[in-house]
Amino acid sequence: MTNTIRAEVVTIGDEILFGQITDTNTQWIGTELTNIGIRIVRKSSVGDQAKAILEVLHEAHQRADVILITGGLGPTKDDITKKTLCDYFGVNLVRNPEALALVTGFFEKRGREMTDLNRGQADLPANAVYLQNDWGTAPGMWFEHEGRVYVSLPGVPFEMKHLMTNRVLPRLLSHFQTPIIRHKMILTAGIGESFLAERIASWEDSLPPHIRLAYLPSFGGVRLRLTATGVDNDTLGRELDEQVALVLPQIQQHVYGYDDETLESVVGRILTERQLTLATAESCTGGYVASRITSVPGSSAYFLGSIVSYSNEVKINQLGVKPETLQQVGAVSEETIRQMAEGVRQALQANVGIATSGIAGPDGGTPDKPVGTVWIAVATGQRITTRLLKLGQYRDQNIQLTTTYLLNLLREELLNQ
Repeated sequence: MTNTIRAEVVTIGDEILFGQITDTNTQWIGTELTNIGIRIVRKSSVGDQAKAILEVLHEAHQRADVILITGGLGPTKDDITKKTLCDYFGVNLVRNPEALALVTGFFEKRGREMTDLNRGQADLPANAVYLQNDWGTAPGMWFEHEGRVYVSLPGVPFEMKHLMTNRVLPRLLSHFQTPIIRHKMILTAGIGESFLAERIASWEDSLPPHIRLAYLPSFGGVRLRLTATGVDNDTLGRELDEQVALVLPQIQQHVYGYDDETLESVVGRILTERQLTLATAESCTGGYVASRITSVPGSSAYFLGSIVSYSNEVKINQLGVKPETLQQVGAVSEETIRQMAEGVRQALQANVGIATSGIAGPDGGTPDKPVGTVWIAVATGQRITTRLLKLGQYRDQNIQLTTTYLLNLLREELLNQ
């Protein structure tokens, strides 16, 4: 039986704490470690201060078997990771011949002069195992200390990923006997987290001890993540599939896909299979629906275009909305959204037309139609289906929620055809 191997990821750099760059490294590392059976127990970010780095390393030593460090390996004075690691391990910097040859070749190949700062890239803590960085001059380093493994990597994402894939992950697999951790994601839309939990409570209670369930809510949907731990990959896969089959009858109407699928990719697949075309008319979402749809590679096979009808004049002239409808019930109404969806379907000669019209906020609401009042519609030529959404006060959230609800309504209508 294998033991659980715990890991902590430490990102170093003031720019991360200041919010000047987005840390994508920890998410990627977490995924890759999970795939080889190493469980992340904590992720930490620390600035370019030796005392703070030392503190977080001492803390990580108490709770993790593997400590992965990214950042602070550049040639300038603010890059202090190597010197701080020397203090932590009680060693000195030593020039590594392999690293020096790589740095020298890097500059010679580009016809650039190499400075003493650049040569300093080849100085490593004396106890480091050098990990060659084929895509840059900052070295990767592997340390073994008091029963723990420490790995120091560049902060540049493409350099870090190359080193992790080609140097670090193989060494970790060789060094540790890791369990297999396997995930299965069930993707749902149109049901809240608490309602979903109530519906599947008995199934969740009956899960075997080595399979755990997590609820991951997002805009307009909830992802159910099943995580199985064991020693045989094929067995875990079969067990996860069996659990999905057991829970599916209870939530089938809300499940739109699995794992890495998205609502837009699922809708695109259905449209492709049925050889249908799609057009969008957007008011309050301002083109966000079309952006989600066209984020799917190959969407040009079924998506014809969009009319962003922010003004009433465009609704009238481009979509055929009746002026008297706008005068009598306004742009945010069921009558208007029906005409928008059918109007864009006919205007762009699509099989299906979808539309949004609402008050995204933060201004524009009235007592009868407060901020967050949104109508959506799907027109298929056979019928027009509408929904009234009553959302919140925040503009960005309202736009994202409206888009998700509309794509899910489109999915349901296509499947009901």
